[in-house]
Amino acid sequence: MGPRKKSAKVCVMDSEVPEEMAAEEEKDYMNQLSHEVLCHIFRYLPLQDIMCMECLSRKLKEAVTLYLRVVRVVDLCAGRWWEYMPSGFTDSSFLTLLKKMPDVEQLYGLHPRYLERRRVRGHEAFSIPGVLEALQACPNLVGVETSHLELVESIWTYMPHVHILGKFRNRNGAFPIPPENKLKIPIGAKIQTLHLVGVNVPEIPCIPMLRHLYMKWVRLTKPQPFKDFLCISLRTFVMRNCAGNPLGPTNSLKYVPLVTGLASARNLEHLEMVRVPFLGGLIQHVVEDSWRSGGFRNLHTIVLGACKNALEVDLGYLIITAARRLHEVRIQPSLTKDGVFSALKMAELEFPQFETLHLGYVDEFLLQSRMANADLVKYGLADVVENPGIITDIGMKAVNEVFSCIKYLAIYNCPHLHNPYNWISDHSRWTRLVDINLVRCHALKLDSFGQFVELLPSLEFISLDQMFREPPKGCARVGLSAGTGIGVSSALVSNQNSNNDNDNNAQNNNANIHDNNHHHPDDSDEDNDFRQDLQPGEAPFAADALNDMEDMVQEDGEVAAESGSGMAAHHQGALPVDADEEQAGPSGLQRVVKPTPIAVHDSESDDEEDSLELQEVWIPKNGARRYSEREEKTGDSGQSRETAAVSGKGKTPLRKRSNNSHQMDQAKPFPLEESSCEKGCQVTSEQIKADMKAARDVSEKKKSKDVYPSCSSSAASASTAGNSSSPSTASQSPDFVRTVTSGGSSEPSPPEVDVSRQCVCSPAGSEDSEAVEEGDAESSVCPRCCCLRPQESQRRPGRCSDEERPSTSRACVVNGADEVAKTKPCHAMKRKRTADKSTSTSDPVIEDDHVQVLVLKSKNLVGVTMTNCGITDLVLKDCPKMMFIHATRCRVLKHLKVENAPIVNRFDYAQCKKLNMDQVLDQILRMPPERNRIIYLRPMQQVDTLTLEQKLFSGPYPYHICIIHEFSNPPNVRNKVRIRNWMDTIANINQELIKYEFFLEATRTEEDLKKYPKYPWGREIYTLEGMVDGAPYSMISDFPWLRSLRAAEPNSFARYDFEDDEESTIYAPRRKGQLSADICMETIGEEISEMRQMKRGVFQRVVAIFIHYCDVNGEPVEDDYI
Repeated sequence: MGPRKKSAKVCVMDSEVPEEMAAEEEKDYMNQLSHEVLCHIFRYLPLQDIMCMECLSRKLKEAVTLYLRVVRVVDLCAGRWWEYMPSGFTDSSFLTLLKKMPDVEQLYGLHPRYLERRRVRGHEAFSIPGVLEALQACPNLVGVETSHLELVESIWTYMPHVHILGKFRNRNGAFPIPPENKLKIPIGAKIQTLHLVGVNVPEIPCIPMLRHLYMKWVRLTKPQPFKDFLCISLRTFVMRNCAGNPLGPTNSLKYVPLVTGLASARNLEHLEMVRVPFLGGLIQHVVEDSWRSGGFRNLHTIVLGACKNALEVDLGYLIITAARRLHEVRIQPSLTKDGVFSALKMAELEFPQFETLHLGYVDEFLLQSRMANADLVKYGLADVVENPGIITDIGMKAVNEVFSCIKYLAIYNCPHLHNPYNWISDHSRWTRLVDINLVRCHALKLDSFGQFVELLPSLEFISLDQMFREPPKGCARVGLSAGTGIGVSSALVSNQNSNNDNDNNAQNNNANIHDNNHHHPDDSDEDNDFRQDLQPGEAPFAADALNDMEDMVQEDGEVAAESGSGMAAHHQGALPVDADEEQAGPSGLQRVVKPTPIAVHDSESDDEEDSLELQEVWIPKNGARRYSEREEKTGDSGQSRETAAVSGKGKTPLRKRSNNSHQMDQAKPFPLEESSCEKGCQVTSEQIKADMKAARDVSEKKKSKDVYPSCSSSAASASTAGNSSSPSTASQSPDFVRTVTSGGSSEPSPPEVDVSRQCVCSPAGSEDSEAVEEGDAESSVCPRCCCLRPQESQRRPGRCSDEERPSTSRACVVNGADEVAKTKPCHAMKRKRTADKSTSTSDPVIEDDHVQVLVLKSKNLVGVTMTNCGITDLVLKDCPKMMFIHATRCRVLKHLKVENAPIVNRFDYAQCKKLNMDQVLDQILRMPPERNRIIYLRPMQQVDTLTLEQKLFSGPYPYHICIIHEFSNPPNVRNKVRIRNWMDTIANINQELIKYEFFLEATRTEEDLKKYPKYPWGREIYTLEGMVDGAPYSMISDFPWLRSLRAAEPNSFARYDFEDDEESTIYAPRRKGQLSADICMETIGEEISEMRQMKRGVFQRVVAIFIHYCDVNGEPVEDDYI
């Protein structure tokens, strides 16, 4: 098959136009048409255009007059009900217009931008009295469509026979409610649809014609606003945030007429009540009385939100009554319980049309609002605090057993859900579930969720928001599960203002800890001292909460303390066995055994006063150590143990290994559990409080201290020998060296000690980190820097390499059972006199992100959307129908792995701070070229564009590549949205040429890479630059044909009604008339021939990479389109 023939067009020059054709063009065909034909044409024209034609000729004027005389339906907005009517009307001109339309019956589009309340003599204006006069001049007028509050009230008052057509929606609604927004609804008003937003309404009376009532932010001013409520034709009732002082009555009894009136509406289909404090159990009794006569039987949508008195029986009776036609149910958190669905299961009903279930439903205003609590109280929105739903996996299993046909599932803030895999049973297969949306279900396990997705045969869309969040740094070391919703009473985690990022949510969760724990009376004095030490901006955390979490279970454990130190018997500590304790991990609860703190060192900080502060050490007395017992006894005391040292203020734990088997001789040799970044030592509240007191004592003495000379190795050895000979030396340290009792409290040791025996650290060290090993009879103590110097580490001097440093500060760890930590000299540091919070989650901890891999395997999955998730790796294992991936503000998302997802074509990564761009792009471009791919990136770090372009264009990627650098800020979406149109056009041209024109197809094999080792790497690369809406862009690409198409003149198919052109976007094909590949090939025929002669091939598929640089400084830019 040969090349296609170009279609030839006959062009007639102006000089050759025949006289007959010129005479034809000069004829006026419009005036030759009859009046009847012209009136028929006017039916398809907007009224504004018809009035303009009145000025063109006498015949057209006559036709317009005739048309207006017989017209019955007029639309002043040309069908665009959301727009305003033409401006320029006055009372006299509007009256003149309507007098020309004596037979008009229905007047639509009466949406004036502004109306005067009253006429002013001698002043021409558009006023409410003038509009009423004009309407009264139409004797046959039946109905008017308007959106003006005062105008509709005047029509109801002076023209009660006139219907309000269409949907009445006031356009000046706002919150707080403007005082000028008032509407008094008369009894029997002729209106079918009433949408009120931000309006003051005295009452809702009896309106028999009303079918749809929508009220949002409506202030009901009468004390009994529903006394006469009766709308027998009502089909939709929506009442959102209209109750509560000062919006409406708070007395539950005043809503009894409302519920009974709703039961009288036999055709009611949509019932939505948000923040309606009806009496608990009221709906149950009304349903019992009315269901036989059809009350609530035809409901297909039930929404209950923030109804503080609502009971489970109210919701259950509504669902059971409407089972036959029920489509959608949205349930507020207080009713999201296992018992609701267990009861529905026992009812043994069928829901043949049910599709959508929303658990933990919260009104979007409360989720998006940034109002302060004082404002919420002022406007009556703080009376209901939405606590999380308490549904568990058992209840979720019952959900599908009740609603077997469910298609769309949304769950918001249900922290008691753990294993989605357990939601599936023999009677609960979720076979029709198409879309699942999970928000803030913190305890959901990631691996279980992946297994759940794999077993859903019809699942197409997954949306995850604030899910699988990473454990906050350091929380595992203090026994907290901050950021997961576990470890805090779920009733204290508020649903409001949940649009914050992960860190803020974690802090909000931590801030509630002190309300969930009981204070010990013995600790009240110390607790008060601790609170006084807090900085003004810090919340007073209850320190006892930490101690309660740590010392929950202490059974079957004893410490056989040696009496070498003369220690009192009451100082001996019991061994805690926490076999049943659960710790919040990255996805749910994990059983752990907590290692107990042994040595606690002060953490690093800077001093604003440029003074030196001494470090302190906590040295446990002999026999006072408490070790956690492992569930599985592995190894013996002769093997290497991993112990932990935690900073005195609850900060960085220092984890070291020791191979000294005789260290355990002074205590009973219990096996220890290895520490890790997630399962480290935990600090008790007494340690924190005592440490802070010690800090105050030290700060008073530090002013007289200066830089000290370094201590020699011999002095250290002598000190070590002295300590090893006397086990009680540790208890004779100065007053700023404290000892820890078994209860976790601390007391100062006697200050009498020979200072000459103490060695001090050299300030010449260049490293802040120091090797610290658990102190015993063989370790030396430096009381000024508090360095524990084991003899083994002194025999092996040296510094830890970067690979040997742990994820916490001031510690060096050598991995290996037979190795010990290396000692490094510490130097004097600037210290800041601050009192830290009782948790260490706010401290700067250098800690690796916890790896969380989401593996997706689904035959029908189409797309996944992730927002604020703690996923680090996304793996598409087997997703043959997957088409898009959206990830927004996923702070730790780094990698993408595509094993089998051949048709995924859209990737959107926005504000993912740690995304590995090179790895993600390489993974996408290595996919087989079965689809065009488009990749949107909004990095939060600087991008080396030259290196990136070199990697992409020189790599083994069988695509034409286009990289667009967008620099608009705030971000412009025009280029981003338009790319897909023309990138597909380029690919379609290439496929046409290869398939039908026998064009050469390009390849990127290893031989091709070796053949083109340098720029342009076998590609024809070019650059386009320009401005879009005042912001520069730069595009580097090897797309063929694009430059020629962009520079071509518009053809006969050009569409000038489209807003884009080359000044507002990179390439506007519709403005050029390049609507298909065939049309484009006619334009670039010469270039195609040239490339054929040069034997240059083209790829069938293309990839567009759009990089937006508005966030590269690390601060995310607000974007409504993200």
